[in-house]
Amino acid sequence: MIVRFLRPPQPCRTVIFHDVAVLTDKLFPVVEAMQKHFSAGSGTYYSDSIFFLSVAMHQIMPKEILRLIQLDLDLKFKTNVRELFEEFDSFLPGAIIGLAREMQPLADKYHFRGHLGDQDFFTMIGMEHPRLFHVLDCTWNRQLCTWWRDHGYSDVFEAYFRCEGHVKIYHGNCNTPIPED
Repeated sequence: MIVRFLRPPQPCRTVIFHDVAVLTDKLFPVVEAMQKHFSAGSGTYYSDSIFFLSVAMHQIMPKEILRLIQLDLDLKFKTNVRELFEEFDSFLPGAIIGLAREMQPLADKYHFRGHLGDQDFFTMIGMEHPRLFHVLDCTWNRQLCTWWRDHGYSDVFEAYFRCEGHVKIYHGNCNTPIPED
């Protein structure tokens, strides 16, 4: 019993579950205009408004949520998620979002056709307004997909795909298998 009282207090945690259909309905009016520019067209995988959740999250989530980490489902953590949360402490004034750069050769400043929803949106905004972003090291989002290497980008693929350092999160994008421990 004494050990229990000697432990440091734990921060208050609240878990909120959301119905995806309800979120999509809330998102649609906010992101409808963006969808035609940042998805490959109606009916494609990334065309649903749920893929724009991060763009409008500040408008649909409870106002008492001041910091939020949004994660894909195809991730494997190699470190404590607390370390990712501590990245908020490194944000410079004016930074409103932290993210790891896209590791796929999808966009440059002058030739672009969006198809990955909010990922493409943030890539474009980051090119024009880099101060809005706290850029996470690539080891926080070690993307494993090599599809682009075999589909027209072999000449520049390695420049985007290379990631030095101890991987903190593996991202099995494109249904790529995640390495075993």
